[in-house]
Amino acid sequence: MFKKILVGNDGSEGAKKALRTAIDIAKYYGAELHSISVEEDLPKYAATVGEVLEAKAERNGYFGRINEEAREMAAKEGVVLHTRIVPGHEVETLVDYTRENHFDLLVIGFMGHSKIYGRIWGSTSQNITRLAPCTVMVVK
Repeated sequence: MFKKILVGNDGSEGAKKALRTAIDIAKYYGAELHSISVEEDLPKYAATVGEVLEAKAERNGYFGRINEEAREMAAKEGVVLHTRIVPGHEVETLVDYTRENHFDLLVIGFMGHSKIYGRIWGSTSQNITRLAPCTVMVVK
């Protein structure tokens, strides 16, 4: 049923649950598995180019560690995980990346790092679910 799966990974507990689920689904269907980490909040009005580069290097280091752990987790299950770090707005980037790369399943965590999450369904997961061009699984 699913041949190409994308999982959003921001390193949160919700993302880890989504990753475990995506690994299980990829293993079951023999599907190709990818993950994307979206770098948000890079300085928009920096005093110097160095300030932007420093912030980007810091975020790349953070996501680099998260993606290494994710690849190891998938490898333990016999699944190859292809990872990507992309700057941008989380919703727009995930939806566009899903469309451009023809994924047929997008797996995301219910709660991520966003401060707007509470006891209601967060606007990030709600918007991704509404806008994505494929099946979306929101893992709780």
